[in-house]
Amino acid sequence: MASNVSGTGFRGTGREAESPWAASWTVAAAFLMVFGGVMAIFEGIAAIARDDVFVATPNFTYSFSLTGWGWVHLILGALVAAAGLALFKGATWARAVGVGLAGLSMIAHFVWLPYQPVWSIVLIVIDGFIIWALCAPRRESPAQ
Repeated sequence: MASNVSGTGFRGTGREAESPWAASWTVAAAFLMVFGGVMAIFEGIAAIARDDVFVATPNFTYSFSLTGWGWVHLILGALVAAAGLALFKGATWARAVGVGLAGLSMIAHFVWLPYQPVWSIVLIVIDGFIIWALCAPRRESPAQ
């Protein structure tokens, strides 16, 4: 009896990855999406609560209220974390959505640089890796 369950955790596709690296990069991207999403949620909560951790730069080009940025990070973080969890379950749509949300997260953290420069740069790099990992070509062959 043949099974359509591949060793990568993706079911019903009828295809198996030739190398475990294809699945490994997707799992790494999913983990980083969940991690980055949760951190963005915490950033959003801290900004909404108007915590004294943030230093607002006067006359910044992309000036938003700190509460506005908090809501942006909270909502975007929840969406990124949800897409990361969907990647763990093997949802095919989560790969394209993950690329789009990681791109939006990169932009949001770029504009967030005056408030938390080091953490923003770390999350920009993580989002860049997520995009690369989700767009990297997979060598797949038909399951036998």
